[in-house]
Amino acid sequence: MSEPRNTTRPSIGRPGISRAAEGLAKTIIIISGWTAIALLGAIAAYLFIESRSAISEVGLWSMISGELWYPTSKTAQYGFLPSETGTLWVAIVALMLCVPVGVASAVYISEFADKRIKDVYKSVIEFMAGIPSVVLGLIGLSLLAPWVRTTFGLDTGLTAFAAGLMVGVMCLPTIISIAEDALHAVPSELRMGSLALGNTRWQTTYRVTIPAASSGIFAAIMLGMGRAIGETMVVLMLAGNSGIIPNTPFLPARTLPGTIAGELGEVVRGGQHYSVLFAMGLVLFMVTFVINLAADSVLERQRRRWRR
Repeated sequence: MSEPRNTTRPSIGRPGISRAAEGLAKTIIIISGWTAIALLGAIAAYLFIESRSAISEVGLWSMISGELWYPTSKTAQYGFLPSETGTLWVAIVALMLCVPVGVASAVYISEFADKRIKDVYKSVIEFMAGIPSVVLGLIGLSLLAPWVRTTFGLDTGLTAFAAGLMVGVMCLPTIISIAEDALHAVPSELRMGSLALGNTRWQTTYRVTIPAASSGIFAAIMLGMGRAIGETMVVLMLAGNSGIIPNTPFLPARTLPGTIAGELGEVVRGGQHYSVLFAMGLVLFMVTFVINLAADSVLERQRRRWRR
């Protein structure tokens, strides 16, 4: 008498399911990475296509180095220099505020704060990063601009200085988070060795930990600068939007993002002014791309350094 056949299929088993899930996750990650690169390339290509008319008719260097911005006059002038100078002043003021405060906060969180305080600080930083820029602009209009006008005896508080201060507040979460990560990545053996040699905790921090994390801190500053250069709403509300070339941050100014946001909705689609604004966007895109690329390369160098 023959034995009955076992018709039950062999089970795939947990290892097989895990391998399949791992392969699916890897495929999704790869597709997501290439999609992000493709989107970045598409943005750059679209900016170039829309600005091609202005580049051929006006000239890219003529726009970048031009000192006059009169896009609606009979003989239109499309000089980016007033907006470039205003953007530079806003970024300088923002970095003067957020770099020392941000780096000092990162050092405190990483090296001196206990776990409870560290958790509170990180929650506050995440909350700051989520505040809408228009809300900060309203706070700046009602509180910061009058304070700047009264304190420095100006005709108006809507200046590059006021915009820079508020943009500096917006850049703080970026600098604190990345600088704290860089400090946290320093091997604890370096700290232990310094303490064993008789250095205090503070001496260990500024003689060993901060120099070891200097490349990551520099990357944090670069990313903060990119954030300051690309900010739109706050500078549109607080900078004053003057078309002059400001020789001091205590004058009204306009920035590259503010000019694009303020004028793009009022121009004729496909016209020369429209194309010039896209050329301005292309310049802004190139500057922020180079800054972020430099910061990423510095961070990657630090990761390779501590991986050895």
